[in-house]
Amino acid sequence: MTSLGRLRPLAAGGLILGVAVCAAVLAPALAPHDPYAQAVGARLIPPVWEEGGGWTNPLGTDPLGRDLLSRIIYGARISISAAALAVAVSMVLGVLMGLVAGYYAGRVDTVISNLVNLMLAFPFLLLALAAVAVVGPGFRNMVIVLGLTGWPIYTRVVRAETLKYREREFVLAARALGLGSWRVIWGHVLPNLINTIIVMASLEVARMIILESFLSFLGLGIQPPTPSWGSMLGEGRVYMFTHWWLAAFPGLAIFMTTLGINLFGDGLRDLLDPHRVLAAATARAE
Repeated sequence: MTSLGRLRPLAAGGLILGVAVCAAVLAPALAPHDPYAQAVGARLIPPVWEEGGGWTNPLGTDPLGRDLLSRIIYGARISISAAALAVAVSMVLGVLMGLVAGYYAGRVDTVISNLVNLMLAFPFLLLALAAVAVVGPGFRNMVIVLGLTGWPIYTRVVRAETLKYREREFVLAARALGLGSWRVIWGHVLPNLINTIIVMASLEVARMIILESFLSFLGLGIQPPTPSWGSMLGEGRVYMFTHWWLAAFPGLAIFMTTLGINLFGDGLRDLLDPHRVLAAATARAE
């Protein structure tokens, strides 16, 4: 694939992701109506292109007369922020444990690796469902649960990479100069893992959006009347065959956002691939 071809997924994903993030950040300015305002007399209005629809509510209204477009725009703020915060929690915890396991090895590595294997052996969704059911639904609890159950993937990858780097010449030289373990880890090992961690985190955001939507769909995540794509999808499933737009548009928002994040993550992985960078530098030199 040419260099331009490698950048196309990154550009396409960045465009889709940029639209979703702008919608989340600028929700008060972009939403045409108050997402919480109910109008029972205007309930279940179809989209503008359907008979009975109008530009006042371009995507129609829900069973309580709330504007669907406004709720989807505000739902981007909830879904994306919940996923980003959950990824931040799992990334910090997972990377820290991976660095410790890979650098110190021995018993520490054995304990952490066994814990990772135990977490990965347990069905993730079942674990998340059980944890949310225990601590209760809500934004904060969902972020904590998703963050504390999503760290093993970071730990496994970072541990493997750290084991490789801990015997490299520049790390051995730093030890010979008398640098402490944590100075070596933060100053010499971690910088070499940044690209890998960034790509993993970008792809994990998409997975967390789907998990947040799944939990909200089941009523264990964001609680009504707060707009969330998953909860809107759950509300719309009852009207699937009579008022299709109630489930279709939130589902489309989830699909497009996760698609954009995955394309962006794949493009970022290709862009930051050290072998590709080396090949490009060699080609320029020739």
